[in-house]
Amino acid sequence: MDLWLWLKAVILGLVEGATEFIPVSSTGHLILAQAWLDFQGPTANAFLIFIQLGAILAVVWLYRRKFLDLLLNFPKPGKARALVLNLIIGTLPAVVIGLPTDDWIEAHFFTPLSVALALVAGGIAILVIERRKHRVVASTIDDIPWRLALGVGLIQVLSILWPGLSRSGATIMGGLVLGLSRVAATEFSFFLAVPAMMGATALKLYGVRDVLGASDIPVFAIGFVVSFVSALVVIKGLLAFVSKRSFVPFAWYRIALGALVAAFALWPALGGGH
Repeated sequence: MDLWLWLKAVILGLVEGATEFIPVSSTGHLILAQAWLDFQGPTANAFLIFIQLGAILAVVWLYRRKFLDLLLNFPKPGKARALVLNLIIGTLPAVVIGLPTDDWIEAHFFTPLSVALALVAGGIAILVIERRKHRVVASTIDDIPWRLALGVGLIQVLSILWPGLSRSGATIMGGLVLGLSRVAATEFSFFLAVPAMMGATALKLYGVRDVLGASDIPVFAIGFVVSFVSALVVIKGLLAFVSKRSFVPFAWYRIALGALVAAFALWPALGGGH
């Protein structure tokens, strides 16, 4: 029994669940936490992929009635079919652009300094967007036309190409710019995460299947459960938050964290270690 390894699983599960659906970048936070905890290697990377499923299933559980409605009513014309088609349309850019570039992005941009720059850039973008006057053309996720779904999907690609930018941040803020209400943009971001992240997680786990063994099950299970529970809490809290407030606090958090991480990353190069 390695209690320190289990504690790492709890911490990383909390980080994933707490940051996956708010505009601060779960990938960026996990990269930083992984470096801080010295949790490296193929098995560690597989663990980080696996705990994303916990966060995804939190969305499915909270919106289980909506997902059941989509499943039962998709065959006939109506709002359920329209939303499913919007999710497919919104996911296609990630599949077409994200899959071919995934390995290259992971090899070149999964670094603390790159994440720091993405955090700051995303924070500035949120501040700029929040200063604009928003014209709402879709009040709920059932009102979103396919063109706006495609637009959100294209914006989502930015978070794939630059880890740390935040998938949820890109889709929520992109939705606001395109005319979605705050709640519609947030909920569409939640729903769009399910096919995009399930597909990516399945592919990545299949790629690392040879490095996993029975001894990994307890650690993976701990991270999964913690990620699921923490994501449940955050999703409920975020919906209550966005119905009354702007995303500006998240922007300043991103900028502050990004500046701090950049300072630590650049300190040795500036002679701080001498």
